[in-house]
Amino acid sequence: MIDNDGAQEALYPYNDPGQLPITPLRHANGEWLRLQLDLPGHPIWVRAWQVQVGRVKLYLLDSNDAANFTPYRGITSELYGGSQDLRLMQEMVLGIGGWRLLAALGIEPDVCHLNEGHAALAVLERARSFMQSSGQSFEVALAATRAGNLFTTHTAVSAGFDQFPPALVEHCLGGYAEKKLGIPFHDLLSLGRRNPDDQSEDFNMAYLAIHGSGAVNGVSRLHGEVSRRLFRPLFPRWPEEEVPVGHVTNGVHMPSWDSASADELWTEACGKHRWLGPTEALEQIIRRVSDARLWQFRMEASEVLVEYVRGRLSRQLAASGSPTQAVEEAEHLLDPKVLTLGFARRFARTRDRTCCCTTRPGCCAF
Repeated sequence: MIDNDGAQEALYPYNDPGQLPITPLRHANGEWLRLQLDLPGHPIWVRAWQVQVGRVKLYLLDSNDAANFTPYRGITSELYGGSQDLRLMQEMVLGIGGWRLLAALGIEPDVCHLNEGHAALAVLERARSFMQSSGQSFEVALAATRAGNLFTTHTAVSAGFDQFPPALVEHCLGGYAEKKLGIPFHDLLSLGRRNPDDQSEDFNMAYLAIHGSGAVNGVSRLHGEVSRRLFRPLFPRWPEEEVPVGHVTNGVHMPSWDSASADELWTEACGKHRWLGPTEALEQIIRRVSDARLWQFRMEASEVLVEYVRGRLSRQLAASGSPTQAVEEAEHLLDPKVLTLGFARRFARTRDRTCCCTTRPGCCAF
């Protein structure tokens, strides 16, 4: 929310699971499905929830279990908050716990898509699972499972990658490396480093994801170029243009992206099923729409946006205890017929839809 001085404040309201459209995952006997992870000093129990998103099942991991050591109950309480050790434990829950949840549910994916480096530890857990079923060493298991892992990076600057000091990684994952993976801790660190022999170099989650994935991609053509430059240190003798990082260009689902008025206009011009086939011919059809019709559509959209902003701001001011006059003035803010320039959290570049994030450098580029 925005406070009375115009500063942004982050709020973390309590969500009662009983009031949310989610259901706990349970065993056949009715017991809650729980996963045990070994964290420093204490084991941690992670519960699982299921959300039905259309035809897709979304699984959520939750450390707020009464069986847990009190500080560990808050591991999954909020995103991007707390210290580095909390962040690393969150990524252990996500990567290691996430893969174990799939195994507990009997789900055996052919492809594991790592969206950014936060889930990179799934690479290790997938290899460990292969070791358990095949009796092979970690090196063989990692080679055998690498082809089934895909890493998509969104970060446009190296500072945006999650990196952890070696001592912290050893504290949290030293036992896992030696007891579960059967490798020296140094070998684990090597998977997340540019120079395996540099004892001071931090453990980089993006490097781990690259070393454990069969394919890597950025999220636009330009971002692919940026990523090849960022990851070139891992391929020192390769020409930059041959660094194995590809790209995809993000798209949108037009039926849910279009507003009602936009859908009406484009249906009138191009037909209802315009997006279901090739789109090459659409440009010429759209160009035949009159300037007057386009301007009418634009003005109607501006009026809807301004009405939304007015209502949102007036409610926010009222909730924060602002004077009645300020609340009333908000209901007349802006003019849809006047050009208004603003700046939001993200701004788009004109080249290939790459964007920058102004509040968390390097968090995205798509």
